[in-house]
Amino acid sequence: MRLIHAALPALLLTGAAGILIAQAPVATPGKPDASAVTAGSYTVDPGHTLVEWTVDHFGFSPYFGLFGDATGTLELDPANLAAAKVDVTIPVSKVVTASAGLTAHLLKPAAEGGNADFFGANPADARFVSTSVVANGETATITGDLTLNGVTKPVTLEAKFYGAGKAPAMMGGKENVGFTATGTIKRSAFNVGYGIPMVSDDVQLKIAVAFQK
Repeated sequence: MRLIHAALPALLLTGAAGILIAQAPVATPGKPDASAVTAGSYTVDPGHTLVEWTVDHFGFSPYFGLFGDATGTLELDPANLAAAKVDVTIPVSKVVTASAGLTAHLLKPAAEGGNADFFGANPADARFVSTSVVANGETATITGDLTLNGVTKPVTLEAKFYGAGKAPAMMGGKENVGFTATGTIKRSAFNVGYGIPMVSDDVQLKIAVAFQK
């Protein structure tokens, strides 16, 4: 019995140490460290890039949906950020909302001889191509041409560096860099005018984009 009592503190300490080791924080491969970004050509990671759009619904609430599966490229040199080039394509046909009925309405075919309420059936992909980048530390103002619903207009996005690093080998081992961005467009400028002003003309954009090299 005395041996058990003598060994008990050691067992408890060993168990506690095991718990502490198990709960020790694991470092993520990506960090908000701009020095980890290397120059080169990157491609969009479609599985981890999202474009959230939000409109005001009747003044009662904001309503948002998502575009995913984006593709595109980024030319980036940390030593010359003004020369960065972004070219991203967004499949409008894959728009999603929390309501199956609303998602169907966004893609509802136009009535014969009329215009679709929103994007219509089989809409063309949207595309954003940058024309200038003005960097300020880890933020940047990106101006570019957005083509949506057959119309091309200039759009400005406020972007912020999110993180960079190398993915684990089991996930491909590629270099990654990520950004967030915000902006506002008027949907009427792209001939998507259904329901204005009950559903706002202004569309708030919130973007999370990941690139890989």
